[in-house]
Formats: sequence, structure tokens, C-alpha cells
Amino acid sequence: MKRLVVIILVALNSMFVFPQRELKQEVYFETNKYKILPTEESRLLLFISSLSDIEIASISIFGFCDDVGAPDYNLKLSQQRADAIKAIFAENEISESLISNVDGKGEVLLNIVEEDNVVKLRGLNRKVEIIVKEKPPKPKKAVDTTKIVEEKKEDAIELIKGDLKVGDKIVFKDLLFKTGYTTLTPESKKVLENIANALLEREDIFFTIQGHVCCTQFSRDAVDRETKLQNLSEARAKVVYDYFAKKGLSKKRMRYIGLRRRFPLGGDPKFDRRVEIVINYVDE
Repeated sequence: MKRLVVIILVALNSMFVFPQRELKQEVYFETNKYKILPTEESRLLLFISSLSDIEIASISIFGFCDDVGAPDYNLKLSQQRADAIKAIFAENEISESLISNVDGKGEVLLNIVEEDNVVKLRGLNRKVEIIVKEKPPKPKKAVDTTKIVEEKKEDAIELIKGDLKVGDKIVFKDLLFKTGYTTLTPESKKVLENIANALLEREDIFFTIQGHVCCTQFSRDAVDRETKLQNLSEARAKVVYDYFAKKGLSKKRMRYIGLRRRFPLGGDPKFDRRVEIVINYVDE
């Protein structure tokens, strides 16, 4: 009997569907404006930061206005507000491919909430609503270690140890950063140490460390959420530069630059949050 109960529980568990979690945020605007207020931008950046630890399925951005003004004007203004929020997402390394809707909905009727103060009601309707849907958790699969070994054969360390010439580029594909930050993912820290040790053995090469970002518009750099400066690609390269120097690499052998989003790799955006090196000189 006990064995039968276990079988039933397992069957029910396999049929269970995890609900798709939604995270919501509202951003409010001044009358006739679509420029984001500093206080509202700070609230929005805190919300974006909270998305770093989840896997996003889709993002919807809906702009609204109050009931003052002509319908055509309100529709245009609501779209401008939605577009302004989308631009903030792009500056903070949120992939445009995740944004499924950016729509201006025009004016909102005043009686959508229980509030007698008309002025306050209109203020609540001058807004953008953001809805982020999280991907449901994936079932865990067994890891094929043989495949991993095959994929790692031509990694950065092997390339560093090999025959290098001026102009060679080595992409640190396993050196990944947290969205919007110069912070390496936990699994990348050991990778960086191994790369530094390999470079210590190659005293004959001089190189440039190039930092990149993902998802921004028009080849712009992303905002470093820690410093609030729009220089994230350079800041990532400097983190690697400083680490190499701390490990004992001569600063005369290396320099660092930020290349913004000028050279996207395509595919998963996380691979564009990367650092690579280009060989400048090989001492014969």
C-alpha cells in the first residue's frame, strides 16, 4: 500500500504546473511631461536591479495619461512615456527582445479607483505600468559531462598558452557579469583566476582588455548601477585590469578600454556582458 501511495504522489508532482509569477511597477509623470523625474527613475532602477536574479519571460510597458487634453494628444503623450521607460531598460542591459509590448493607451477614466480628490486621481493616471513575467522553473536534467569536456577544449586558457600573434582576439566566454554591474557571476571568479595565472606564464605578450555590454540602443554604453555612470563596458574592463595587476601582471603589458555595444555576438544577451583581450605585441 505504501508503495502505491508513492507512485501516485510522483505522478501528481509531474503533472503540477508552476504558475507564472508577475512583477509590477508603476512610474508617475508630471502634467504634459514624459521626462522621468529623478525620484521616479531611482524607484525604477531599484526595480530593474531586482530583476537580476530572475529569468525573464517577457516585459510589457503601458503608458497612460489623465483625462485632460485632446484624445490624440493624450495618445501620443502616453506612447512617449512608454518609450521613455523602454529607453531606461535598454540603458541598464535589459534585452529589447524581452520587451513584448511598448504601448501608449491614452487617457484613463477617473473612476478606476476609489478616490474623491480629482487632482490626486489625475496624478495617479499620469503613469507607465510595467509588467514583468518570470519564466517558470525548468525541470532539472542530468548533466552530460562528456559534452562539457569537449566544449572546453578550445577555451581561453588553451588559446593563451598557444601560438599567438598580433591582432589575435581571445574571448573570455566563461567570464560573465551580473546585469548592470561590474560584479562577476560566482562561477566566473575561478575562471578569472585561471586566466590570470595563464597570462602570468606568458611574459612575452602585451594586450588590451576590451569590455562590452549588452542590449543598449544605438551602440551606447550601459549605466553602471553602482556608480550611476554610463561607462559600464569600460568599468568591466578595468575590474579585470585591476585583478590582473593584483595578481602580479605588469601594468606595462596591458591597457583597458570600453567598447560599449559596438560588437554584439548575437544569441543569449549574457554573452555580450563580456570581456576579451586583443594581442598588441609579442616579444620574440
